[in-house]
Amino acid sequence: MHIKEDLSANEIAKHVGYSVYHFCRVFSLYQGTPLMDYVRKKRLVQARGELLSNRKIIDIAFDYGFKTASGFSKAFRKEFGYSPTVYIARNNSLNSENIPKIEWCNMNPTFTKKSAFKVAGYGIKTNISAGYMKDVAAYWDTYTGENLESKMYEQLNPPKHGEVGICVSSSDETNLTYLFGVIVDDYLKVTSDMMTFDVPEAEYAVFTTPPVNNVATAATYDADPLSVVVKATWKYIFEEWFQDCEYVFDETKIDFEFYDERCHGLENAVMEIYVPIKKKSKVLINKIEVRQA
Repeated sequence: MHIKEDLSANEIAKHVGYSVYHFCRVFSLYQGTPLMDYVRKKRLVQARGELLSNRKIIDIAFDYGFKTASGFSKAFRKEFGYSPTVYIARNNSLNSENIPKIEWCNMNPTFTKKSAFKVAGYGIKTNISAGYMKDVAAYWDTYTGENLESKMYEQLNPPKHGEVGICVSSSDETNLTYLFGVIVDDYLKVTSDMMTFDVPEAEYAVFTTPPVNNVATAATYDADPLSVVVKATWKYIFEEWFQDCEYVFDETKIDFEFYDERCHGLENAVMEIYVPIKKKSKVLINKIEVRQA
């Protein structure tokens, strides 16, 4: 594989025995994209895979022919619809062979605009480089402390049932706090051991995970199948859905997970993932349409 080498259209055409003009014309006709655009995409796809290996972004950028981290990030965001740092933060725990490949032919999100709301609950500190557990279901796989869920409902008495999971970044960009909370009208009942977060108004693509049988593990959360499918859904969103849709990840807003009565000790358990989005520019949309033609 020569994808990390300093490739040019002349060198590639010469290697396969064609003139540059003829090879580029035929390649573009059959692949639906110019030769060097194809090479650039291949480099970015492979670089994305290495982002979950705890290597520095700048080192990966250099390996794949980018001269600066900002240039790499700009190209990455243009290709995938989100930045390298967003991908790392949302997917660091997904670099595992234990996450199954699920067929997503019916995985179509719904779209909604949600007003700003308040969340109060408990913060779980974690480190990005340690491969933290992104979702609440996965966190409860290993949690052995006090029942924060019951404690939270008793103290806050929220108007509706449903837990929210939000990753709150810190100033040093390596540590995160995972807020496990409920939606409240105000913070009057919040105690000193809790944390709060104001989620801004945003447009969301809402993904409902494929249903799983969660009855057998509801009490212990031992090898919880819901946590597996939540991770697989996050993986699908970032590695497949964003690729050819007309949206990009809105990095000025907040993504979150929502767990209600549908995921607690039931057959066909599901939960929802809210991904903040905004429309791609017309230039990017035209590029996608050309590639799919």
